Amino acid sequence: MQPTAEFDAGLVAKSLLRRRREGALATLLRGSGDPYCSLVNLASAPDGSPILLISRLAVHTRNLLADPRVSLMLDERAEGDPLEGARIMLLGVAAEADPADVPQFRRRYLAAHPGAADYIDFTDFSLFRIESSGAHLVAGFGRIVDLAPPDYLTDLGGAEDLLESEASAVEHMNADHLGTMNLYATRLLGAASADWRCTGIDPEGIDLQAARTTLRLRFPERVTTAAALRHMLKRMADIARDAA
Repeated sequence: MQPTAEFDAGLVAKSLLRRRREGALATLLRGSGDPYCSLVNLASAPDGSPILLISRLAVHTRNLLADPRVSLMLDERAEGDPLEGARIMLLGVAAEADPADVPQFRRRYLAAHPGAADYIDFTDFSLFRIESSGAHLVAGFGRIVDLAPPDYLTDLGGAEDLLESEASAVEHMNADHLGTMNLYATRLLGAASADWRCTGIDPEGIDLQAARTTLRLRFPERVTTAAALRHMLKRMADIARDAA
């Protein structure tokens, strides 16, 4: 099957990667090589790659340390028949986070899962990133397609300035602009009013979360600098106010 003309498989895949907070992780059982599946919490790296916080005491961690090949299933969790909702299966390898990436991954993971602050510093826990080599998306009849990483991951090229300022931008939005994020959620994304907070910013959009509910606000065009981000956030706020 091929995607229909009005269907953008890449956007659906990117939305799932940014919004899902849990998934089914498949690893290969040590010794036998049999398939082993477990439920894991996750967050997303700036490019959309899944970030896991897992314990070396867990079977799935021991499995992937012996053989890093994994697959990860994320689904829409839509009401009704779950098979009618979108889902994506990633193929790839799980690699422990590079020390240079740990502060950023830690911040993003804790923004998505605040309760993890109680155990993230335990010596047996580490952050891992799934480095995917491809994905299989199912989003309904006639909407089944295989994707390559450029189709569903965000290009970070030339966005060094934005990435360096992301932490301070997120902190600023959550400290001083909660009302604006509520406007984004309610008037641009059709969500109910809630304590919406920013969990991450990247060149293509901003991630919002209220309790366990997540939203993705896409930018009309790519931004790569802190100055461009400030302009974009103000522009989106103006659009939200005009939508009243």
